[in-house]
Amino acid sequence: MARKVRLRQEWTLGPRIGDPSGFGQVFAATAADGTDGVVKLIPKQRGANRELLFEELAGVPNVVPIIDSGETTPAWVIAMPRADRSLRAELEDACGKLAADVALPVLVDVASALEALDGRVVHRDLKPENILLLGGAWCLADFGIARYAEKSTAPETWKAAWSWPYAAPERWRLERATSAADVYALGVMAFELLMGTLPFQGPDFDDFRDQHLAQNAPAVIEAPAGLVSLVAECLLKAPNARPTPANVRVRLERTLTPASVGASRLQAANAAIQAAEAQEDARMSAAATEASRREALFKTASLTLKAVSARMRQEIADNAPAAKPETGSIPDEWALRLGPAVIGMDPAIQTRADPWGPWAPSFDVIAHADIGVTIPQDQYGFRGRTHSLWFCDAAKAGVYRWFETGFMVSPLIPRTTEYYPVAFEPSDNAGKALANAMTEWQVAWPFTAIDQGEETGFIDRWLEWFGAAATSQLHRPSSQPERDPHGSWRRV
Repeated sequence: MARKVRLRQEWTLGPRIGDPSGFGQVFAATAADGTDGVVKLIPKQRGANRELLFEELAGVPNVVPIIDSGETTPAWVIAMPRADRSLRAELEDACGKLAADVALPVLVDVASALEALDGRVVHRDLKPENILLLGGAWCLADFGIARYAEKSTAPETWKAAWSWPYAAPERWRLERATSAADVYALGVMAFELLMGTLPFQGPDFDDFRDQHLAQNAPAVIEAPAGLVSLVAECLLKAPNARPTPANVRVRLERTLTPASVGASRLQAANAAIQAAEAQEDARMSAAATEASRREALFKTASLTLKAVSARMRQEIADNAPAAKPETGSIPDEWALRLGPAVIGMDPAIQTRADPWGPWAPSFDVIAHADIGVTIPQDQYGFRGRTHSLWFCDAAKAGVYRWFETGFMVSPLIPRTTEYYPVAFEPSDNAGKALANAMTEWQVAWPFTAIDQGEETGFIDRWLEWFGAAATSQLHRPSSQPERDPHGSWRRV
């Protein structure tokens, strides 16, 4: 006789389906009104409760909905629509690997769901078994299950609370999961789809833990350079340095559009830089102290800025082949001269944890550099402009990116500077400019992101200023500040 469960309506259970090693049991099922679906039975265990299984996700795209729910004596029960297939089945039918043009729409669908969920819900157990094709879209399933498993599993047996191949480093350290953990899992899945294998092979619990915490993931090969870079960023050990779900979605969609020859070359250079420095980033992530957190973020900051810097130099070479290296430039920096103008950009320098004196701002700076265009001093004492580049969480707490900014003397002070704006490293003077107080320094340029897909605007600004300087058309800006910086950084 067929087994039945009564929720809001009665369901007749068919054969068991899905991953037998997963948390709970899944059955094909038919409702009393003829609706075909699946029913999942989740065992009631001490320490967990029903609410952990049910998230209110109405209106979120690409999420498998719960259409009925209830309980039996030993289990909580949820019913969902019957999907066409799982991503795992798709991979198996494709002999374990998808072409990039086939994998990209899958990844876009998943990233779209994560973007909509960011700040609301963390899935905690993304893997191909939990990505289902439903209504023509790849959708996330099993929300709440991983969190339920964690709560209901005794500390000595927490090994069963997530899927080892996809678990982010912070999960292994038993830290609170955020959307960054889901981005990491998406990076693992992207690697698996494109390469036909996992970035970390295990096979045992201790092996996976050590690999996720301390080993460098191999680079994706034979894929668009922008996608190679994005997967590498998703797999960064430091969670705060990974791209946000929204950034992942935008860049995946951009990858669907063929890149120009120049862009492809720069993307390849970026991927090479990431591959060269990721090993050190992986090594530093093994420890969870504040010092190691900052060091891991700095390694990410350094390689990211190198990629932006390489792209700017390439743009100058492509558009101004007469520009020549400026003699006397400091090793590991670059400076190029075109006529009377010199443009230069510094490498990242690690910022001290507390460089501000009594003027500490409300955000954290991990690394800094500067960029500038200089000219022979004009009749007004003007010699060009320099801007600060800070790797910090100025816009959103805990989300680190490279930002461009600049500083100026307060209009109330009867003096000026040779450079306008002028660059400051994180320091007492910069802290004064950022303070909620009247001081001699003010912010002259809004905090403006320059990485994670925002490089083009940054580079174009400096190419324009370099071109103006080379033709003796660069002058001290007539307005102070040029752009309103109000609201561009977090205040206390």
